[in-house]
Amino acid sequence: MAAPWLVGLEASLAEDAGEDSLATALVVIAAMAGQDVYVDEDERHGAVRRALLLLTAGGDPSRGLDLNGRAVTGLAEELRNADRQLVLEAGVKDLRLQTAGLPHVSEAMRALAEAPDIAWRAYACSLLAEELGEE
Repeated sequence: MAAPWLVGLEASLAEDAGEDSLATALVVIAAMAGQDVYVDEDERHGAVRRALLLLTAGGDPSRGLDLNGRAVTGLAEELRNADRQLVLEAGVKDLRLQTAGLPHVSEAMRALAEAPDIAWRAYACSLLAEELGEE
């Protein structure tokens, strides 16, 4: 049986299958899949602050995040290492097992599983979004 948040995400994607909804779903899934990714608090804080500077330099920081934008890709590159990537991939694999019967979420999970680079950027985006939400 799927977790309630997955069922809610499925309903949201079924309602609005637009590009923005899919990107948001990828970030949410990557955040959940990456719960066991360890990043030292000081390292994370510094990297996120540098990404926020890139975001601000690009214009209005409240305009939304782009998985291919400089802030997200910069943060992803700075924090990525083989161990962290493997932990995220394992988290995606574990979550994928819970998506039976949820076609929209299953498709998003498949996309993350088949594109580890996108999964990592989505995870980095979730860190940046979390920081923006706290401010």
